[in-house]
This record gives sequence, C-alpha cells and structure tokens, in this order.
Amino acid sequence: MAGKNLDREIAELLAANPSLTQNERQAVHSICFDTLRHAGLINAQLDVLLSQPLTDPAVRHLLQVALAQLQFSKAAAHAIVDHAVDACEFMGLARAKGLVNAVLRNFLRTPDKFARQRFKDPVATLDHPRWWIQRVRAAYPDSADSLLASAGLHPPMHLRVNARASNPEAYLAQLASAGLSAHALGMDAICVENPIPVSALPGFAEGIVSVQDLGAQLAAHLLAPRTGMRVLDACAAPGGKTGHLLESADIELTALDTDKFRLKRVEENLRRLKLSAHVQQADAAQPSQWWDKRPFDRILLDVPCSGSGVTRRHPDIKWIRRESDIKRFIQTQAKLLDALWPCLAPGGQLLYATCSVFAEENEDVVKAFLASHPDAAEETALPDAARSAVNARSSQNAPGLTLLANEVHDGFYYALIQKKT
Repeated sequence: MAGKNLDREIAELLAANPSLTQNERQAVHSICFDTLRHAGLINAQLDVLLSQPLTDPAVRHLLQVALAQLQFSKAAAHAIVDHAVDACEFMGLARAKGLVNAVLRNFLRTPDKFARQRFKDPVATLDHPRWWIQRVRAAYPDSADSLLASAGLHPPMHLRVNARASNPEAYLAQLASAGLSAHALGMDAICVENPIPVSALPGFAEGIVSVQDLGAQLAAHLLAPRTGMRVLDACAAPGGKTGHLLESADIELTALDTDKFRLKRVEENLRRLKLSAHVQQADAAQPSQWWDKRPFDRILLDVPCSGSGVTRRHPDIKWIRRESDIKRFIQTQAKLLDALWPCLAPGGQLLYATCSVFAEENEDVVKAFLASHPDAAEETALPDAARSAVNARSSQNAPGLTLLANEVHDGFYYALIQKKT
C-alpha cells in the first residue's frame, strides 16, 4: 500500500471506473478489506506455499487477494483460481500464470494445513504487526487477544437518527416498513442487522439518518452544546461528529481541517443534513491564521492519532502505521491542546477525543496537559443514556473514558476538560 489511505484509494479507483455496477463496487471494497483484515495470516500462508521469495510484489499482491477470497468470500473456489490466472495476463504477468495456478491449487488440496490455529506466530494468529500486539498485551493483559481478534470482524452498521428530523422509534418503523431488521442501541443510535448500501436506507438522501459508529456518537453527548453557544470542531473531517453537534442544538459552529480532500466530505455531509457551519481549511494548531479572537463555549478536539481503536473499519491502519508514528502523534496532540486552550471561554469545555486505545495518546497526553494548566479541570460525568449504551471504562488514577473495541462499538477515548472561571 506504500502508506496510502485505503478509503481514498478505493474512492479514486471507483471514480475512475464509473461503469462498474453496484455489486462490482461492493466486491472491490470487500476484497480489499478482507485481504488487509487478514494480511498477517495470508502472508504466513504464502511463506509456506512458496518455495522461494517472490521478486515481483504484484504477483504477491495477486496471490494475497486470491487467498483472501478463497477463505473469506462466498465465491466458488474454481472461479477464484481461474480469475487469478486470467488476471496475470491482464496485469502483464503472463509468466506468473503457472505459479499462481500451482500455489492456489496447492492451498485448496490441503486447506487445513494452512488454518490459523496451525501457526504459532501471533502476527499470523492475531493479524497485527508484532509491535502493535506487544503494546496491546502490555496495556490490556486480560483482554488483549480478544481485543486484537475483534479487528478481524466485519463492523456492524450503526446509524444516527437526526434529532431535527425524526427519532429512533419513528425511524425503526420506517426500516420495518422497508423490510429491514434493526434495533435501538440507546441515545440516537440504531443498528441495522444486515448492513446495506447507504443508498438503500430510507431517508438517507434527505438527511434523516447518518452512518456513524455508536462509540463515535458519544462525542456530541459528552460535549452537550446548548442553543446559542459558539462551538469549534477543530479536526472536523469527515464530518460525522460535526453533523451530530449541529443536530443537537442551534449553535454557531466552525469546522476546521487541514485536508482539503476530506473537508469536501464535511461539506457534503452538511448539505445532505441541511445544516450549516463555517467550514475552513486551516491548521487548528495555528489560531493566528483563522481565529477571530471570539472565545468558543465548546471545543471538540478529535486529534490525529494511531487509529488503533478502529482497525476493523480501517484495516489498512495497522499495516501502514509504524511504532515510531506514536511519538509523532503525541507531539501533535499536545501541540493542538496547548494551541486551542486560549480559544476556550472561561467556564467552557473542551472534549479531547481519539480513536486510539493506546494510553500514550490518551490518558498520558491529558495528564500532562492538566499538570501544566492550573486553569484546567477534568469533568467525569457521563450521561446515563450514554453509559448504558457503551462499554466505557474509567480509572481513578487516569483521566477520561476508554472504550475498547468489542462486538458493539469501536475503540475510542474521551476526556472532557473544563476551563475554570
């Protein structure tokens, strides 16, 4: 992947091939995601199947995709093998047709030989880089392996009902009328039991509902903006939390992001929801470039992070991240906190948020900030509706709330910080 973002790469690929059907588009998405979810296992299988290392990465990538399909798709095995061999010709790899055919048929002859439990290396059994496994095991010794294994699951489809347009009970009735099974999760959230394209959701185009993980929906409930408040969404893209904040109350919201491509997603989301905000491409860590000196009553600081809590939705993250990246993220997180604190009004609240489960990016950053800012105090209250909906853990010795990824929601961290008057 050469460190590229999977979602963006797929979006660009599909945009360049508009003739693909909806089923073909879904197939591209599923194949890419399954291959990366299980890349640790697939690479270990290839190391056994190949008598010598491949010199052409394109051939290895083709074999990775084919092995993922053979194990994690419903397509017929013979069709997968035939298509992989045909792809060699299409990709200019005709010389590799015999090798690809032999490797895949060898796998099919004795698939039990390549089962996950046959491997001892945790990179193969848990599908994560070694350094990542070591960090999670050190932080969560009692639940590390189940936490890592959850990244191999297909994520549930969670919806957020727009409180300005409907409510969970009414929207559940709409889904039922459309023949779709779903259930309420608490707050504004609903889980669709069999995920479908967003275009098939009743009222999606009209802004009645959005797709957003239950754990991510907690942000707006914790920040709890009130009508008339001035609110900053400092790292807004792609705009899920931005929309939720605007659905919560009549507020004056500024949405910033440095990424022009992702900022377009914010604008698209707001148009669909029929909501408005001041959207600006800017670096939140440089207030002199964008701040008008009017203090904000609420700030959502959803900082850049490792993404270690959302790998089942973004399986590329665990393979493109490097352990050295963590230090860089920590520096950025601390810089953003320090830069935005003067923008918060006395008595105002800042919600520090990550989609990470690494303490270095979470509790450690917030503890250091609280220690260096005597006018900052942690708020620990969690709304009852939110507490019953998510599996949040807090510690007397560490600030904030940690949500570990499970079968219900992704992994997140939140710390609500109040500026003393």
